[in-house]
Amino acid sequence: MKTRDRWIGWDETTRSQNLQHVVNNSRFLVLQKIRNLSSMLLSLALKRLRSDWQLHYGLEPWLAETLVDQQRYHGGCYRAANWLDLGETSGRGRMGQLHQRHGA
Repeated sequence: MKTRDRWIGWDETTRSQNLQHVVNNSRFLVLQKIRNLSSMLLSLALKRLRSDWQLHYGLEPWLAETLVDQQRYHGGCYRAANWLDLGETSGRGRMGQLHQRHGA
């Protein structure tokens, strides 16, 4: 993800050496409509992330990231939990054989 790598200051070599220290939040769903619950849960999870990740994987996490499909969600819980919006990705799926933009 070029936007993230540029923000950190990584070139391709540094990225390949350090990517295991980036934790990706691939799914986040809270079904209850309780005011501030989502952002509170995100904040609490991040407070535990370092110790839990080191215990389970033996690695120190340096960064947590997520992707928000802005056509479907507004990502307000992440902003409320003080996550930074670094910009948009190219929209290519990482598993796609042709690495073509799929628009989401």
